Amino acid sequence: MKENKYDEASFFANYSVMPRSTGGLEAAGEWQEFRALLPELQGQRVLDLGCGFGWHCRYAREQGAASVLGIDLSANMLERARVMTDDAGIEYRQLAMEDTVFDADMFDTVLSSLAIHYIEDFGSLCRQVVHCLKPGGAFVFSVEHPIFTALAAQDWHYGPEGEKQHWPVDNYHLEGLRLAQFLGHEVAKYHRTTATYLNTLLGSGFSLKRISELQPTPQMLEQNPAWQEETRRPMFLLLSAVKN
Repeated sequence: MKENKYDEASFFANYSVMPRSTGGLEAAGEWQEFRALLPELQGQRVLDLGCGFGWHCRYAREQGAASVLGIDLSANMLERARVMTDDAGIEYRQLAMEDTVFDADMFDTVLSSLAIHYIEDFGSLCRQVVHCLKPGGAFVFSVEHPIFTALAAQDWHYGPEGEKQHWPVDNYHLEGLRLAQFLGHEVAKYHRTTATYLNTLLGSGFSLKRISELQPTPQMLEQNPAWQEETRRPMFLLLSAVKN
């Protein structure tokens, strides 16, 4: 059963006031790194898996993409995306990314931002993506880092004065479901090791182009001192691959 927390009213209300929800891509700390992994989008046919409010879809069109298809399981997400979009070159469909069935070589670029850790079968998704991508097409995505997802608590170990002493990692090689707390709700996420992400891509017919664990830059730290925490452990894993 696919979980659809974003169509629960209280969860969606909490998500809607997050900085990345109100401020768009520039308010997402990982955006500059994610953007650097994307290929040239001029004239591209783009698929966005788990498109949310459609920020990446609209960015792709701003960069000259010929067409963009955004899919998401959440009706709430897509309703907001359609309200924010005035562009006949962007189409939104309500569909779980695991259920995508597209023609071979249909897209030039497939991207996904912080959505794939919600699906159980990454291997099946990779096979679907490699099928619908043209040869040489790019697959660029971000997920919560395996060090971040290993424990369902997804929180620091605190000292007696409430200080953040370290980030605990346990059951790292025990992959699978984690019931994490996010925005005041229990949310189903799926933990995979870094090796699983990489080897699944390679075994599905991709060549790996670049990996990022999003080390904060001095500029990021200057703009948002809270990012200092991210120097202590990675929160995001970003991957760029191309179809062989």
